[in-house]
Amino acid sequence: MSAEFAELYRSHYRRVLGLCQRLLGQPHQAEEAAQEVFVKAYRAIDRYDPAQPFAAWVLRIAGNHCIDLIRRRAREPLGFDEAGTDVAAVADTAGGAEAALADARDAEAVRAAVDALPDRYRVPVVLAYFEEASYDDIAARLGITRNHVGVLLLRARRALREALAEREVEST
Repeated sequence: MSAEFAELYRSHYRRVLGLCQRLLGQPHQAEEAAQEVFVKAYRAIDRYDPAQPFAAWVLRIAGNHCIDLIRRRAREPLGFDEAGTDVAAVADTAGGAEAALADARDAEAVRAAVDALPDRYRVPVVLAYFEEASYDDIAARLGITRNHVGVLLLRARRALREALAEREVEST
């Protein structure tokens, strides 16, 4: 392995591992997947365009690799069906020290709720919000339509709201 690639590995491993953990939902599988991603990146380095950010390139490889793993491990398809849509609500939070503490607790609750989502919802959520992929990019990667991506994200947000509301009721 070249010294340059070793440095790229060191500087981008944590981010790749984080994406793999979000997509796969299982730490041991994420570590193995992150290693495999860098092996793939090393083998494909001649196709990397240095004019583009390395992080975006390697995260795309990671996302695609994890999607492939999810598809392989599933006993049934991810379930990207085209049925109905739901309406999502967005809530804002206030500033201040108490709000920052509440935000930290909320962030942990959101991470746990995202991890608990079924693959068909978790994958688009992670790609959209953690990898910042566009609807078109998500659609192409999952082999579905752009509108279907919107439907899945709406349903995922509804499921997240419900899970977070249940958690709030349980904690009071």
